Amino acid sequence: MTSLRTQLLRTLALMLVLVFVTQGFVLYGALAHLSESQTLMHLAHDGDTVLAVLEPDGQGGLRLDEQRVESVYRLPNSGQYFLVRVGGTGHIASTSLGGFALELREPGPGHTLDYDAEGPNGSRLKVLARSAEVHGHPVTVLVAEDMSPAHREIWETGLLSLAVFVPLLALALGLQNMAVNRALAPLRRVRAELAELGAGRHPRIEGPVPREIEPLVQEINRLLVLLDHRGRQSRTAIGNLAHALKTPLAGLLQAGEAPGVPEALRQTLREQAGSVHERAERELRRARLAGPGGQGAGARFNPGIELPPLVRMLKSVHHDKPLAIEVQGEQRITPFDREDMLELLGNLADNACKWARAQVSIRVAEQGDPGSVARLDIVVADDGPGCPDESLEHLLQRGVRLDESRSGHGLGLTIVRDIVDLHGGRLRLGRSPQLGGLEVHVELPLPGPAPTGR
Repeated sequence: MTSLRTQLLRTLALMLVLVFVTQGFVLYGALAHLSESQTLMHLAHDGDTVLAVLEPDGQGGLRLDEQRVESVYRLPNSGQYFLVRVGGTGHIASTSLGGFALELREPGPGHTLDYDAEGPNGSRLKVLARSAEVHGHPVTVLVAEDMSPAHREIWETGLLSLAVFVPLLALALGLQNMAVNRALAPLRRVRAELAELGAGRHPRIEGPVPREIEPLVQEINRLLVLLDHRGRQSRTAIGNLAHALKTPLAGLLQAGEAPGVPEALRQTLREQAGSVHERAERELRRARLAGPGGQGAGARFNPGIELPPLVRMLKSVHHDKPLAIEVQGEQRITPFDREDMLELLGNLADNACKWARAQVSIRVAEQGDPGSVARLDIVVADDGPGCPDESLEHLLQRGVRLDESRSGHGLGLTIVRDIVDLHGGRLRLGRSPQLGGLEVHVELPLPGPAPTGR
């Protein structure tokens, strides 16, 4: 979808161009109208002059002394012409017409008429025709002027105006771009605060925002609080349920050991109660791994911060073993959810500690070669008995629950696989070349950088 900034700039630019083009047409029309009005005023004055110099010729007609009108009418093809029609028969033409037959249109008696006509050498003339009575004779006088010089001046004025308007339009577009960027700056600040929020640095959006987007920001903050509250409730409920199950399970196990209970029933009670007990322990560990949820909804995973507390928790849970847990993870915020990563690492590391003899290795690092997709590599290995190679492919099949099979590592891969699939990652099992036990390798592709559209 086109960005809001692009839409605003496109619309405003179109409006500016439309205003400038309209202004150009209006200016051109105004100049043309002004030029025509001035020409008609000049022609009316010259027409009055021509009528004033008409006099009887002593033979029942009229004559005109051309020396008494402007000299431009005596110059051939000068661009200014007149033609007098006396009594509907006689014609008196200016020397400038040079014998050219000027188009004659008769206005009504006592009226004037202006029109465009063709002049000498293909020129375009503005003609003013006027009917009058002079010395008892009906007279029609036509006064014409070549409009080509006026049109040329208007065109040159238009080009000059264009040379001024184009830089002004460019300046207006630049100022408009600055205004739009300034108006959208609060949205960029909100986006930056959302990134800070996603990285776990802030629990909510706190910066000042314009009134237009304030309801949106308030709704986002409300949803963040709601999500965080529900996450805490879920973790608390899981922990409480697991605690509540432990006492009834212990009672069932004791009941199964009572005298007179058939051995088959006793064995079934042991297996089923043991399975439920193990699941309850796992949920309690998950609740402990997630912590109190004080970092806010959507907090990002930082290996350098999260791995040391995870190691302390693992050593506390597996205090019956002298475990040496090696951790490698740099102080760097990754674009993955903290809860997801703690759940993934907690499951893998807890099972590694369960089956390790003395050593566990946890490595988290970003990897990426030129031309390849960057990824987050998670490798958890132990020095336990490992898993036979022929069983590794079977263990990766969906639905296989290794924590219910005691023949190898008790890895609860259901949660791990779901998190890996959610992020489009890859899960591999193998034997650790350094420690000799099982090695779980998780590759999660790193999302590309967010677009920085202005």
